[in-house]
Formats: sequence, structure tokens, C-alpha cells
Amino acid sequence: MHNTKKDIDLCAVNYENSKSQMRKGILEYCVLMAISHKEVYASDILGLLKDARILVVEGTLYPILTRLKNAGLLSYRWEESIGGPPRKYYSLSDSGKDMLTELHNSWDELVTSIQHIRNQSPKP
Repeated sequence: MHNTKKDIDLCAVNYENSKSQMRKGILEYCVLMAISHKEVYASDILGLLKDARILVVEGTLYPILTRLKNAGLLSYRWEESIGGPPRKYYSLSDSGKDMLTELHNSWDELVTSIQHIRNQSPKP
């Protein structure tokens, strides 16, 4: 049986959609981890994610930061900037630290489960 161009195009679309959905599912977790090490500015978060090859634009990051802040997981402070507008620096609240610990545990369980399934599946 031969794949048609339409089949290949649909497969590519489904692959890209699946990949995108996986990234969206872990983005908040990645943002919390980026903030967990020290107080950070939004561009610091974007840079760290970019270095990890998780490409995110400001238009995606700011709603996530707002959602996490509104959920009580982040705190922030303003700092005056010499060369521009004041900057908002984010840090994890105590609730954010607790959430991150829970997400670390959930991630470890998920990875173990996926590896188990992957090891049981026939190789393509």
C-alpha cells in the first residue's frame, strides 16, 4: 500500500499538532522551573526557554505569567531601570514552590510511565 501526498500531508499536520500540544502542556511547568532558581525578568525566562530550544514569544509568555500570578504561584516586584521603563521581576511564592515540587513528582511519574509503554511497544 502506497501513501498518497494527501496522507503524508495529513500525517505532517497531525505530527505538528501533536508536537505543539505536548509543548503547550508542559509550558507552565517550564516557566515555573525557570523562575525557581532566582528572581527573573520576563526576557530572562524567554532566554532560558530559547536556550532549551523551547521557543516561546512574549505574547505567549505574558498570559502564562499573569495566570500563574493570579493563581498565587508567583510574586513580583518592580525595579527601576536606568535605560528604560521599570522592570517586573518574578519569583515563586511558597504556593508556587509547593506546586513545582508536585509537578516535578508528576513529571517523573509520567516519564516512567511513558518509558514503560515505549519499552513494551514493538519497534517500528
